Amino acid sequence: LQNYDFTWLDDLCLSGRAGWARLARPKNNENSKRAGPVRSTPIALVTRRNMPIWSAAATAALTNSDVQPTPSSRAQRALEFLHQHGASFFDEIIDGAHLLPSEAEEALAELVALGRITSDGFAGIRALLLPLDKRKPLSGSTGSRRRGRAALFGIQDAGRWSLLRDCKSGREQRGSDNETLEYIARALLRRYGVIFWRLLAREADWLPPWRDLLRVFRRLEARGEIRGGRFLAGLSGEQFALPEALPALRAMRKEELADELICVSGADPLNLIGLIVPGPKVPALSGNRVLYRDGIALGTLIADEIQWLQTIDPRDEHELKNALIARTPGAAQLRPLRAKGYRIKS
Repeated sequence: LQNYDFTWLDDLCLSGRAGWARLARPKNNENSKRAGPVRSTPIALVTRRNMPIWSAAATAALTNSDVQPTPSSRAQRALEFLHQHGASFFDEIIDGAHLLPSEAEEALAELVALGRITSDGFAGIRALLLPLDKRKPLSGSTGSRRRGRAALFGIQDAGRWSLLRDCKSGREQRGSDNETLEYIARALLRRYGVIFWRLLAREADWLPPWRDLLRVFRRLEARGEIRGGRFLAGLSGEQFALPEALPALRAMRKEELADELICVSGADPLNLIGLIVPGPKVPALSGNRVLYRDGIALGTLIADEIQWLQTIDPRDEHELKNALIARTPGAAQLRPLRAKGYRIKS
């Protein structure tokens, strides 16, 4: 987003319109007792009113053989305090669970990684991701000056910490499993415009299987709400599209090439290399990049290594490299950009 201000996300979370959590519980073997670090934890951003639907879908993917990690003693004390007293601020957890601030922070980080808790604001997860010496107001941020306040990085600014709602009660509130499947099917259609089985490989592994979603898509097509057919060539299986996506596809075929460069993160849904776009798969990590020109993948940036997928004119290589490694202009940054040495692989 051009001129994106990361405090917008804080405002959405604190107002109760959006929330964050680990929806899929970690799957460890019986010998594993601890959850992984927060930095490697998959965090979902959802509207709070629909949190029970996504939690129910993630819980339904668990099997009886999946062994859940056991919280440490400190995390268990914080968990019991939240069970007894409900949503609480960080200082209340310190006093009630009889923990030091550093111990309470480690306990909350572990419970986040286990998918057991969330907080009112996004500053909570941001504080757990950043070291203590990095949690400083960004006085030089353009977005912060425009909004008249500094960015929040302290865990005390996260608001209240609370347990995630019970998935069973959420499912009863939102309706039957069929309604949950239909909501997820519509969400996938809104994301891609055209949906087919291969795109599910790009999504979370705890989503309903394609065979269940296929029945929903066929039902929506029979109602006349979506279209079924062959919209993308070279792909096997049934395809379904939103009605408004078809005029956009037709118009795109008639557009002249504008030599437009677009660089997306490896975690972006448009990272479709190796799925529907030829080329090696790019891991879905925020540090990886994919560069497109008029919809054609030109190159990738994986682990600070540039690899060109098309024949590049040496005169354009410098410009393309800058487009691949440069940050989005005008976006407020959470931390300074460190100098890196990039390796180019032909």
